[in-house]
Amino acid sequence: MARTPRAAVKRPKAFVATNAPLALAPQRATRPVAPVSRRESKPMRLDEGQGFGTEEREESERPPSRPIRVAASGDLHARLDRPNRLQRIFREVNDQADILLLAGDLTDHGDPDEAEQLAEEMSAVRVPIVAVLGNHDYEMGKADEVVRILSRGGIRILDGGFFIFEKRLAIAGTKGFAGGFGRATLEPWGEEPIKRFVFEAVNESLKLESALARIKDYPKRIALMHYAPVHGTVEGENPELIPFLGCSRLAEPIDNFGADFAVHGHAHKGRTQANTPGGIPVYNVAMKLLNHATGRRFVVVGV
Repeated sequence: MARTPRAAVKRPKAFVATNAPLALAPQRATRPVAPVSRRESKPMRLDEGQGFGTEEREESERPPSRPIRVAASGDLHARLDRPNRLQRIFREVNDQADILLLAGDLTDHGDPDEAEQLAEEMSAVRVPIVAVLGNHDYEMGKADEVVRILSRGGIRILDGGFFIFEKRLAIAGTKGFAGGFGRATLEPWGEEPIKRFVFEAVNESLKLESALARIKDYPKRIALMHYAPVHGTVEGENPELIPFLGCSRLAEPIDNFGADFAVHGHAHKGRTQANTPGGIPVYNVAMKLLNHATGRRFVVVGV
């Protein structure tokens, strides 16, 4: 993968880019965010590669000098036997953020009925919602239907595509895949099943690279994934599981094209933050981890 010089970006103000426990910016009293009409997203088939170059825009009259407040969470695991749980959690986003990012595992089993319930509960959120799928969303083999349902509910699902918010914040997203980290990254050598596994990780990295290349001229950029791009945010998990929680191949396009920060989920017992090899902050926003580390189920970052 060719390396491209990385443009300088400003680091987000709400976090300290270290491996220390995640620290939120102090919550200040704010006026309620005006309701935003969340347009119905165009349904897409995941097997048609529509995520490549997908572009959506949300316009606003916000003064350019005002930071954009980005809320992020992941691993919602919507379940039919736990109705209204997510609605209670995420309605608070309306007063605290301007956009919400969801880092995969939106449903617990990839059940379309779970997606219907999630779409209904997230209708309480008045700011734009941008998401990627996670491994759980594929469990029943109905990911396309899950995407269609969530899209009808106004949730933008990225699969190698990007979303533009207020002409100055661009979000590139893909699910990502497993494969390990650093010198232990799995290579395409030997049996065909091993090669196919590695090629899936490579393909997800290329999706992210394509999306980031298309948004490189925007002043604010975020990379959104489900799988982790760095080892630092999965430390604390069962060591035998770590190679299946993410892959270093995802960090390469982030460092090559630059971003203000990257967001992922998947690692419920990992760490809340780390950096890419190039120094870009990476935040693990798995809901269970956030609740344990901060007592909250989403975080807010100012960019």
